[in-house]
Amino acid sequence: MSPHVLILRAPGTNCNNETAYAFEQAGAKTEQIHINRWLEQPDLLDRFQILCFPGGFSYGDDIASGRILANQIRRHLYGTVAKFKEDGKLILGVCNGFQIMIRSGILLTDDAEGVPATLDWNESGVFRDQWTHLNADGGKCVFLRGIESMYLPVAHAEGRFLARNPETLTGLEQAGQLVLRYEPSENPNGSEGNVAGCCDATGRVFGLMPHPERHIIATQHPHWTRRENCNPAARGDGFAIFQNATKYFA
Repeated sequence: MSPHVLILRAPGTNCNNETAYAFEQAGAKTEQIHINRWLEQPDLLDRFQILCFPGGFSYGDDIASGRILANQIRRHLYGTVAKFKEDGKLILGVCNGFQIMIRSGILLTDDAEGVPATLDWNESGVFRDQWTHLNADGGKCVFLRGIESMYLPVAHAEGRFLARNPETLTGLEQAGQLVLRYEPSENPNGSEGNVAGCCDATGRVFGLMPHPERHIIATQHPHWTRRENCNPAARGDGFAIFQNATKYFA
């Protein structure tokens, strides 16, 4: 039976269709639901196995990227999402979705000192739109199983991963939660430890700044015609993330 994916929309979300396509290509069933509908019916999440926060600029990224939608979830839906996690289901956040998950406490739970990490303005102070090489550690994270490296695009202004302090960063690293990193020479935002994505303690909740849904087929690669064994029908590097999520429920 194919898993059912809830792809959350809000004003300003703009990667929902591409994300739905990626999951569907991997064999999942998708439904795009607006945040207002979810707020009206919190229990609708019960019929899904995967929750996805796609990229975009939710609520225009007013205040800070993902902040308004994150606050809605914290105030009205946090218990619903916590139960979803406890039931062994999967949550994915891409770019703006990663920002939402960090700021809502879905990905890294607040402790006595507050939020363990944040996604701050790029060190350059400007929006960065480029492709970058990534190194993955799939030992803990469900979404990265079998993946060692990827080449994916990034497009963000607030993607610099910063832990609250060096001890927090070390703790996340020792716990195996810093599962995706930029090649040091290609870090687009100045993230500490070159962190491009991280997972929760279970490995079932994963957020990343690069866009895997933008490299699902080979022809989306900027140099696909010059690659060795060029095959326009081949899968792109990002496809495996969605395939791993779907296979988890097989």
